[in-house]
Amino acid sequence: MSADWITPDWPAPKRVHAVSTTRSGGVSAGVYASLNLGQHVGDDMIAVTENRRCLVTALKLQAEPRWMQQVHGMRVAKLAGKPVDAPADAAATDLPAECCVVMTADCLPVLFCDRAGTRVAAAHAGWRGLASGVLEATVKAMGVPQSEILAWMGPAIGPKAYEVGDEVRQEFAGRDSKAAVAFSPGLAQGKWWCDLYALARQRLETAGIRQIYGGGFCTYTEKERFFSFRRDGQCGRMATLIWLA
Repeated sequence: MSADWITPDWPAPKRVHAVSTTRSGGVSAGVYASLNLGQHVGDDMIAVTENRRCLVTALKLQAEPRWMQQVHGMRVAKLAGKPVDAPADAAATDLPAECCVVMTADCLPVLFCDRAGTRVAAAHAGWRGLASGVLEATVKAMGVPQSEILAWMGPAIGPKAYEVGDEVRQEFAGRDSKAAVAFSPGLAQGKWWCDLYALARQRLETAGIRQIYGGGFCTYTEKERFFSFRRDGQCGRMATLIWLA
């Protein structure tokens, strides 16, 4: 495994394995250098295939992760031995042979497990996904009491780099006044700095999750470590994965 990949710092059971990749450790070149795992971003498919093969080998996975077509929605795929054949932005499973995975390049990846180590899940949460309820849907899909669930927030664009319009602020603060604290005035009138981590934490807490870990990364400012669509436009995708041993 690349020394630069991120292992979640959370008290997950021993059966639960998780990792978030960075942009290093692969064979892609140019704006995709070097561990691009996305097939949909314009990279050479041979390089992406090799990157995915290296990922599976490094993590000693029993099978290929269940890559999804992500659409910034709230559908949760239940992994049970088949490829994900419809767009989804989260995945959940209780089977050891299945690996939940989401790809990001600024959006927030969130991992879940239960304290018994019997279920895991991963969610792709940009602002649209957060607003539509992808985290709440993932918590529900796990099928265990909320008090038994742990959540970890992986690398996303930071609160001092993610500027959004007033419509985004209204999408959250208009529904829940507490969400206003996740926004601060931006560089121009009608613009706001948006804290995805704070929004996600609020949503998780409202959903009954109390054990929340991670956060504090910034894909935009840490250029050598992370891909960032907001920063570069054309770029690769990182993966955040979770599975049961």
